[in-house]
Amino acid sequence: QVQLVESKGGSVQAGGSLRLSCKLSGNIYSVKCLAWFRQAAGKEREWVARIRDGSLTKYTGAVDNRFYISEDDASNTLYLQMNSLKPEETAMYYCAVGNDARVCSQEGKLGAHQFHFWGQGTQVTVSS
Repeated sequence: QVQLVESKGGSVQAGGSLRLSCKLSGNIYSVKCLAWFRQAAGKEREWVARIRDGSLTKYTGAVDNRFYISEDDASNTLYLQMNSLKPEETAMYYCAVGNDARVCSQEGKLGAHQFHFWGQGTQVTVSS
């Protein structure tokens, strides 16, 4: 089992920045792929970014060059730096981890079903 606890999100104006964090605990040695997802009201949960081996990252096209995923092994914390935020990015943001390294190696979008453990979610609101 892996436990994930996310930091509180927040509210920003369009163009602003926020950094989310996600603290991992438990059987973290089984974690091979880490990711962030988001879910807007009335929409399906969508993959945002993933990281494996500390530095191999990939992003969904909508956030490329604006969002940055990173991890700190010393503190077992996953981060998502979000810049130039847009109102349409208002959503609940979730961190997630899985124990299959192949998930983080595949091309294309990742699915929520590919991840085994989830944070509680944190609200990000972007006003225009």
